Amino acid sequence: MLWSGSWHANGCYTSIFSFGDSLADTGNLKQVASITDQFFPFLQPPYGETFFHKPTGRCSDGRLIIDFLAESLGLPLVRPFLHDSDSVVGPGQGVNYAMVGATALNSSFLEARGIVNDLTNASLGVQLAWFKQSLASICSNVSDCRNLIGRSLILVGEIGGNDYNYPIIDGKPIDEVEPFVPLVTDTIVSAVDELIQIGAQTLVVPGEFPLGCSSQYLTIRGSESEEYDNTTGCLIKFNKFAEYHSELLQTKLNQLRELHPNAIIIYADYYNAAMQFIRSPDKFGFTNGALKTCCGVGDLYN
Repeated sequence: MLWSGSWHANGCYTSIFSFGDSLADTGNLKQVASITDQFFPFLQPPYGETFFHKPTGRCSDGRLIIDFLAESLGLPLVRPFLHDSDSVVGPGQGVNYAMVGATALNSSFLEARGIVNDLTNASLGVQLAWFKQSLASICSNVSDCRNLIGRSLILVGEIGGNDYNYPIIDGKPIDEVEPFVPLVTDTIVSAVDELIQIGAQTLVVPGEFPLGCSSQYLTIRGSESEEYDNTTGCLIKFNKFAEYHSELLQTKLNQLRELHPNAIIIYADYYNAAMQFIRSPDKFGFTNGALKTCCGVGDLYN
């Protein structure tokens, strides 16, 4: 990840506010599941086993990027927006609005194009609405809220991956999904702009991961007719698609920086960070490569 020179641990930020999908959700969908009595695999072991020693609603066996950021900044782990009544977020504390399965585009837009999200309707716009709604319990007035937001680190994503995942995994040709990219990136940048106007001073906006290296994509969309990268084993056209998203997002963030020269907008290069694991798996402890999942049901990518 490409952090700016203003990034310092301990004392720089008073809290973290986070928006996103399963890469950042620390328990929001788990709370929804407890109310609606829905079943999700990530609410059972082996999820959570390596650090929390129980499933927490994180789509991981341990911590997420947001957890490591909070620890590195000397801040408590960020509480999910949806929580039990006995787990109240106090004044001045950060909040995590990210939701497993969330999209950048709203559900009605996607449904009109035949894309159904069975997990959640908590799009980026919904999460922004939650954020505004919760400010009343976090800060006492508009001035206090602007000061709190200005002293906080704001994570806007990763978000947008599911806008592509749902149609691609459903079998839609990639050239039918490509027109979504400007719409998704516009939605992300619009959210960043809105947060800056509310008072945000430092925002981290991640790009896409290399979709062509996803075990799910490799299993569902891999075939003899697909072109694979000989050095990584990843699907070339899906990685190029992810690069297109990230490059367009960076272009639009640069335009936003010109509009808000006093704000610090940090682009987090998740794509190249993840490619380090793919290219040098042994260096990072992946003894069986980095394309195969740890705890699946078999086949080539488990």
